[in-house]
Amino acid sequence: MANTIKVRANGPLLCTGDILVQDADGKVLEQSDDVALCRCGHSRNKPFCDGAHREAGFTHDGRFTDEKPEALDGEGPLVITVRDNAMLIARGPMTIVSADGSCSTTRNKAALCRCGESAKKPFCDASHRACGFSG
Repeated sequence: MANTIKVRANGPLLCTGDILVQDADGKVLEQSDDVALCRCGHSRNKPFCDGAHREAGFTHDGRFTDEKPEALDGEGPLVITVRDNAMLIARGPMTIVSADGSCSTTRNKAALCRCGESAKKPFCDASHRACGFSG
């Protein structure tokens, strides 16, 4: 199964495939074929989505452009590392798809926003530093 990250409009990152989510020390937080990750920064169950984006009024249409698309390096798991008070680092072959399907890119590595403030959503632009994100 191919690894896919779908950017939901006004909602989470839906990751499907062979997905492993780990903390910065390598402790496995979740291993599944279907994981919803918070991208609004308000979940009480970070890094996982708990629906807090609705209460927080998080808005983003789920569309993006990618300046760094890559040819995929074969097959394998998508390992997503949760950086302390910072971004998600995804490593492994993945296709990232916009909410409406109009944008799609392939990557072997990506830094993904989880504070909700990046101007380059779903990618991280280091806004977590300025907004004081804690997660």
